[in-house]
Amino acid sequence: MPTTLDRRTVAAGFLAGGAAAALPRVARAQAPAPLAKTIPSTEEKIPAVGLGTWITFNVGDDADLRKDCVAVMAAFFEAGGRMIDSSPMYGSAQAVVGAGLEALGSPKPLFAAEKVWTSSDGPAQIEATRKLWGVPRFDLLQVHNLLSWEAHLDTLFAMKDAGKLRYVGVTTSEGRRHGELEKIMAAKPLDFVQLTYNPVDREAEQRLLPLARERGIAVIVNRPFQQGDLTARLEGQPLPALAEPLGATSWAQLILKFIVSHPAVTSAIPATSRVDHVRENLAAAAGPLPDEPTRTKIAAEIVKL
Repeated sequence: MPTTLDRRTVAAGFLAGGAAAALPRVARAQAPAPLAKTIPSTEEKIPAVGLGTWITFNVGDDADLRKDCVAVMAAFFEAGGRMIDSSPMYGSAQAVVGAGLEALGSPKPLFAAEKVWTSSDGPAQIEATRKLWGVPRFDLLQVHNLLSWEAHLDTLFAMKDAGKLRYVGVTTSEGRRHGELEKIMAAKPLDFVQLTYNPVDREAEQRLLPLARERGIAVIVNRPFQQGDLTARLEGQPLPALAEPLGATSWAQLILKFIVSHPAVTSAIPATSRVDHVRENLAAAAGPLPDEPTRTKIAAEIVKL
C-alpha cells in the first residue's frame, strides 16, 4: 500500500456524488459486517476499525481532494464503519469531515470522536469544533496528547455529567508519555484511551493494555501503519502462509487483524484518502482473527522483514 502522504495526493478518481451513489447496494451485498467490539464502560458495541483523519483529510479548500474525502466517508459508512476521529491539530480535517457529513445527509451510524488540544480555553475550542462537524454533540472527546489534561478532564467529565458528551478519553501517540498515561488511567474514570500499537510498536502490551482491561477502559489504536511507513517497508514482500486462513489479502489487513484481535483493543483508526483502502481496512475486521500463537507469528514475520 502507498504511504499515507501518497494517498493524499490522489486527486483523480472518486467524485463524491458518483461514488456515493454507486456504493450502497454493492457494498451491502458483498461486504460482511465488520467485527464489533465492546466499550467496557457501557457495553455498547462499535466496529473494530474506524477512520482516522490525520494528514489525509487536511486538504484545505482543494475541491477535488475534498470530494475524495467525501467518497472515502461514503464507502466507510457503507462498509459498516462508525467511528471517525479527528482533532484541532489536524489542520482543515475537522471542516472537511463536517462538509462530508453534510454531503452524506448526516449518516446515523456516525460515532463522532474528537479531541481538545489547547493550553487555554478548552470549552471554546470544543464548541468551535462541534460547529465545524455540524453535530449536536460528540460521542467521545479526548485530551489530545495529554496537553493540559487536568483542566480538560474536569471540563469533559462535567460535560458528560450534563448529558452533553457520552464518553471521555485521553490520547498519546508514537509511544510517548506512557508513564504519565498509565498514572492517569489508574486514577481517573476514563472511558477511552488512544495510543499507538502495531506489530512493531508493542510497548503498550507491557502495562497499558493490561491496565485498560483491568480498569474497563476502551482502547483506540492510532498509527496502525506507522503513518504508512510500515506498509511501505513491507510492499512487495510476499504474505506469509498464515495470512490465507485469516482471509488477509494484504499486509495492511494482516496488521489490522493483529491489532484488533488483541482482547484489550476496541478499535483501530487507519487514515486514508482512497476508497479502495477504506474498504480493504474495514474488510480486515471481518472473517477470522488470529489467536495468540498466530499473533506472535505475525509479529515475528513482520519484524524479520
